[in-house]
Amino acid sequence: MTAKEKFKAELSLDGKPTGPEKDRKFVEALSRGLDVLRAFSQGSVILGNQDIARLTGLPKPTVSRMTYTLTKLGYLSYNPLLEKYQLSSGVLALGYAYVSNLKVRQLAKPYMDEFARRTNMSVGLTCHDRLHMIYVENRMPPEATLLRMEIGLRLPMATTSAGRAYCAAISDSGRKILMDGMAKKYGDQWPEKKEGLERAMEEYKTSGFCLSLGEWDRNINSAGVPVHLEDGTIMVLTCAAPSYLISGEKLRESIAHQLAMLASDIEALGV
Repeated sequence: MTAKEKFKAELSLDGKPTGPEKDRKFVEALSRGLDVLRAFSQGSVILGNQDIARLTGLPKPTVSRMTYTLTKLGYLSYNPLLEKYQLSSGVLALGYAYVSNLKVRQLAKPYMDEFARRTNMSVGLTCHDRLHMIYVENRMPPEATLLRMEIGLRLPMATTSAGRAYCAAISDSGRKILMDGMAKKYGDQWPEKKEGLERAMEEYKTSGFCLSLGEWDRNINSAGVPVHLEDGTIMVLTCAAPSYLISGEKLRESIAHQLAMLASDIEALGV
């Protein structure tokens, strides 16, 4: 599957109409501008108009107008030597506004710090973004230097404990939309990834957590548990460590159950 096809597979995953012919309230120009910004999340930090057009499928003249406008508004910056664009501070300000106003993040920090200290594992709080989960907080044990997951890091849905726990917690209709999107994104690789995802979701039914044992990164074992907020939002709490420090057996038999208790404690805060 091409980069453009993968990018398109991640769009329109809420099951709603996405074009003016289907929804008169839908602003097509705004949608295209956001598609341009999202193109920078596909791995490259600097892109030209031609690169963006290839990723998004938008006509190059449209992309040129969008990048010009986004640069004027402070969301992109232009490198005249390379004749390419990169994200600017305007995007960072939006992301920071979201994270800094996330009440659950502030209230959960001391609980996550204690869990990290006690288990010697990295503990993260993630939110859903199309076919990914994104870190909005990550806490480390006092002396750990490994697995420092930066805020804003995107995790694939199918192979990580965060993505698997999210899929296990949402409605059947929402899960179908995500599964269809992942099938389009992964193509021939989807049957193998689907098998691991479904196996993890079955374990969630009996144990209350999902695992990823070397399936996202062969050196990392992790567990994920959904956190249900009062407004209906579902986030996912995760813990992770190198496999040589925390075995899959220890994670399944002990630590993942503790993570599920931590998720319950955070939900009890009433956020």
